[in-house]
This record gives sequence, structure tokens and C-alpha cells, in this order.
Amino acid sequence: MGEFDVAMIWTYLEQALTYNPLSPMIFTRFNFWGFFLIAYTIYAIVYKKIALRNGYLFLISLFFYYKTSELFFFLLLFSTVTDYYIGKAVFKSLSKTKRLWLVVLSVTINLGVLVYFKYAYFFTDSYNQIFQTDYEVLNHLAYWSNEWLGTGFDINRIILPVGISFFTFQTISYTVDIYRERIEPVKNLIDFGFYVSFFPQLVAGPIVRANEFVPQIYKPYSISQRTFGLAVFLILNGLVKKMVLGDFIAVNFIDRVFDNPGMYTGFESVMALFGYSLQVYCDFSGYTDIAIGVAMLMGFYLPTNFNSPYKAQSTSEFWGRWHISLSTWLKDYLYIPLGGNRRATWGTWISVVLILSVILLLIGSIRALFIIGGSVLLLFTLAQIFSGLKKKIIRDINLMITMLYGGLWHGASWNFIIWGGLNGFGVVWHKYWAKISPFKNKNGWLVRIYAIGFTFIFITFTRIYFRARDLDVVQQMWHSIQTNFQLNLAWEILVNYKWVFIAMLFGFVIHWLPSKTKTWYQELFIKAPLPIKALVAVATVFVILQFISSDLQPFIYFQF
Repeated sequence: MGEFDVAMIWTYLEQALTYNPLSPMIFTRFNFWGFFLIAYTIYAIVYKKIALRNGYLFLISLFFYYKTSELFFFLLLFSTVTDYYIGKAVFKSLSKTKRLWLVVLSVTINLGVLVYFKYAYFFTDSYNQIFQTDYEVLNHLAYWSNEWLGTGFDINRIILPVGISFFTFQTISYTVDIYRERIEPVKNLIDFGFYVSFFPQLVAGPIVRANEFVPQIYKPYSISQRTFGLAVFLILNGLVKKMVLGDFIAVNFIDRVFDNPGMYTGFESVMALFGYSLQVYCDFSGYTDIAIGVAMLMGFYLPTNFNSPYKAQSTSEFWGRWHISLSTWLKDYLYIPLGGNRRATWGTWISVVLILSVILLLIGSIRALFIIGGSVLLLFTLAQIFSGLKKKIIRDINLMITMLYGGLWHGASWNFIIWGGLNGFGVVWHKYWAKISPFKNKNGWLVRIYAIGFTFIFITFTRIYFRARDLDVVQQMWHSIQTNFQLNLAWEILVNYKWVFIAMLFGFVIHWLPSKTKTWYQELFIKAPLPIKALVAVATVFVILQFISSDLQPFIYFQF
């Protein structure tokens, strides 16, 4: 073998084993499927020995995260080690007070890390705005690394680690569930590391509960012909959702409108909003489908994260169908501990103060704080005077707190607070509307279409705050919709973007197909002979390749 061949092999290995910010390892890139092919081949050798299998999957999951986020895998290790030993201490402790303080320690550490990486710029900018200072963000971790290890990180920039919100919530739920005596700790650190870092769902969910996943890591591997067929179907389905539908309509229409809203008519803005509703669903549910399928091939089952959310007939039902793992997490670890629909706890009062503080930081106005705070106090006063309203007001406040925290989970900005608040209002409003609605005892197809349509339109228009980069873009789009709709140009616009709108129509029709129809063609693929499955897979990959853009789009939820 010549020197040239050796150099080429070495270069290839270096590229394969080191982090490249221009080519992170994600499901839509060839490097992931090359990684999975090699990983799965070795898995086929080690899977019979459970301890070896778990250790192997932990190591390759760390490698996957390194290829996705470079040295942030040390942060993942820190979270893993911290919560493993805290969880162990909670289980062993006989003192209820000590157990509680250990849980508080776990939550504080996890949320502290999350706040540092996710909200440092928000707090710094808000402080500067209120007190007229000019402090700049300093990346202390990068500074310490440069000082102690001789690295060359940029200390003036904090980069958000991919998936930090997901694995943070996962480790918090593990410690809390041990405290609640719902689960026992895993057997060793390697097993816990495997649970936290399992690569299919590590960077964008679904959020996996320990009581759902931990029992699986001690079971022997098994996969039936049906399970194999379902896994392949989910992977292909997810790739089509993401790359054929989501990315295509984003690159060719949606991104253009949101990047320069002043250049487009109100009709185009509205169509971009409906397109974004389809895009964000195809993007996120597509990732989930692939994650579930890949995990299934290795003998593990992840929870369902989407259930045809645009079939929902109310905002409450929508949040029972959309990002189910986050919605149920917020319900079990936030809404219910706050008191749910029964009472207001100290957590309720503390949350009200925290949220008002965030709003104060965003507004920079003490007067606004007094107005909002006074409104909250008025509600509590009315609850004390009118005992019949007390439970409802407390329930509504706890619901609003939960949805506002859900908005803040996505990011600290007015956009996400308004988006969370609007969805909270939608959930609260539905509880009252359901009691007085003239359609409450009717279930005809016209009533269902009306309810689904109204809910879908409401959810779609709240997403203007979710997608827009700032409030200026929101204002421009609202202004365009109100003053420059130009319905007379609608046909011309539809013709000019005909392939985009055909793709949107196809996506929505598939989404709204009856569940029986979807089950039928899914079962058709599962029961098909292996050669037919292979032929369909090759044809699907061929179609996907025709839609790949020159600049592959990252998954939307990677930013959270």
C-alpha cells in the first residue's frame, strides 16, 4: 500500500472520528447511516450479553453526541454522573427531609446548567436594558478550559448544547421518581448512562421516563418480523416527512417569507403560516418516527410522541396529541406539583413571582409589573370572596403557569412567552366554552370539521410567534395580513409556487386521512415479503434524494 493510500485512509478516519461543525451527525445525513450500519453490525455480535450490550450502546451514544456537539459530551457525562449518585443517595436515605433536599439539589444543578447555557444572553441583555449597563456574556466554562487545559475556545460566546433541554428533563424525572418511590435506581452507572444518552432520542426526544425504559435495558434482545417491518416503515416515513415535505416547503417558500416578510403579500404570509404548521409537524414527528424506528431495530421501544395533532377538536386535545412526552412531563412534574386543579401551593406563588420577574426583565418597566401583578392579586382576591370560583381560578392560574413555563422552555424571549401564553389561554378558554357551547352534545361531521378547523387555525396563528425570529417580524407579518392581503393575486401566487402548495396539500391530506386508512397501508408494508420491502425502501430513498437541497436543514427542535 502506497503512502498516498495510507494518507487517504488516515484522512478518512480522521474525518469519521472527529467533530466537524459543518457536518454534524443527524438522521438526514449519510454519515449517520454509515455510523448506524457499523454500530448495528457490532451490536449483532454483542447483543446477547446484556451488560456488554448496555456498555457498548452507552459508548457509541457518547460518540454520537460528540459527533453532534463536540466537547459538550462532557456536559452529558456530568449530568449523568451527578444524577446517578444523587438518585442512589435518595433511594438509600431513610430521612424524608434529606431525600427532599437531595431532590432539590438535583433539580437545582440540572436547571442551573440549563439556565446558564440557554438564558445567559437573556439575563445579561435584560440587566443592561434596565440598569443602562453594557455587560457582555463571558463563557466561564470556556475560560476555565483555556486556562487549565490550554484549549482555544471563544470565551465571548456561549453555544447551546444540542438536546440539553431533553436530557435535563429526563434526568430530573429519574431523581424525582425515585423520591416518589415509583422506581428503584438502575444497577450501575453504565446502565444509567445508557438510559440518559441512548442516541436515537438523545438530541430531540421523545423524553423517556425511567420507569418506561429502564426495565427494557435488562431484557434480552428480541425482534419479530412484524417489529422489523414496522421499524423500517417508521424510518422511511420519518425521512419522507422531514426531507420530502418539511424541508421542501421550508426552503422554497416558508423561510423566504419569514426572512423578508415586507416583500410578500398578506396572502403569502397566511399561506406561510399554514405551511409552517405542516413543516414543524413533519420535521419533529419525522425525527420521532426515525428515532422510534432505529430504537426498535435494536430491541427498544420509545413512547409515542405525536397522535395526528391536527385532528384535535380543541386546544386541550391538541396538547394531548402534540409532543406528548413533553406535555405529560409538564403535567406530572409541574402542573400537578403546583396543585393542579385542587389548590395553590408555594410553587404557584413562587412561579407567579418568577414569571412576573421575567416579564419585567423583558419589558423593562416597573409600571407594567405593578399592572400585571395587581391583576394576579385581583384574581386571588376574587377567588377568596367567591368560593365557587376559587378552584377554577386556581386551576386556570396553574394551567397558565404550566403553559408559560412550556413557552420559556423553548427560549427566553417575548415570542415564546406570548406563544405559551396564547396556548395557555386557549386551554383555559376551552374549559369554559365546553360548558356553554351550543355544540357540546352534538358530534356530527359538520361539528367535528368546524371544531378541527377552528383549533387548527388558532394553533397555526399562534405559531407566528414561535417561528418569527423577533417581534419586528411578527409585526411586519401582521401588518401585511391586515393591509396588504391582495386576494386578487392569490391565483397567480398559487401558480408561481404550485409545487410547494401541491406538497402542502399532499401533506395535509395524508395527515387528515382516517386512522384506519393509515393503519391499512402501514400493515400492507409490514406484511409484504422482504424483497417488496427492499424495493419500496430503494424507491423511497430515490425519491428522497431528488428532494435533498444543497443546504440540508437541521431539525427544528435541535435548537431547544
